[in-house]
Amino acid sequence: MGRILYILYLWLFLMPVFLVLTLLTALTTIAGCLLGGEKVFSYYPGMIWSRLTCYLALCPVKVQGREHLRRKQSCVFVSNHQGAFDIFLIYGFLGVPVKWVMKAGIGKIPFVGAACRAAGFIFVDNSTPKAAARSVVEAEKSLKNHASVVVFPEGSRTYTGKMNRFKKGAFQMALDQHLPVIPITLNGPYHVLPIHSLRVRPHRMEMIIHPPVQTEGIEASHKGLQQLAAQTYAIITSALWEEYK
Repeated sequence: MGRILYILYLWLFLMPVFLVLTLLTALTTIAGCLLGGEKVFSYYPGMIWSRLTCYLALCPVKVQGREHLRRKQSCVFVSNHQGAFDIFLIYGFLGVPVKWVMKAGIGKIPFVGAACRAAGFIFVDNSTPKAAARSVVEAEKSLKNHASVVVFPEGSRTYTGKMNRFKKGAFQMALDQHLPVIPITLNGPYHVLPIHSLRVRPHRMEMIIHPPVQTEGIEASHKGLQQLAAQTYAIITSALWEEYK
């Protein structure tokens, strides 16, 4: 009975409200950024939209490790990628403004793509190695402007809940700019909306923010990238729920 009630709630209330909120958030972001308020409007409308989405989906959120954040310190946030709600969890509850490094396909979504471009988010083109390298350069421009970026180094959502191998782009950015990497472990979004499903399910979610991994002393070489990626992977894995390990 509870499952049937949630399905009715999902399609008769949550989805219509979510679509309206998404449109309003996109339009507010576009207008605010075009009027010169990118610092405020690239973060706060999306943060509110993300929090409301989690609350409306009836997904309780727990956050640990905010004491490791330094608001005035640029960094590269690196997270595992369990499902679509990863974005709502990080954007809504991290507590610091960030720029997203995201798939180019998101830029094609009506209004959402325009809002992301207005906010200065970076679209990754993995069609060729040269295109991927250009995406890294674009992301590094944001880092030079004292911003922080969020990257899902797996590249796509997991199909099993377990982590996939990391690509090196996020770690290349950190080493090139001599910035710390802050690992983030997400638990729960896989149960809320995994890649192989179109139906949201209420489930608790957890975000664990780990201490920064400093990049001083690590060479920006193939070996250095592997070392940094392996260290970050191990930290994120250490806080996963047992079912995801």
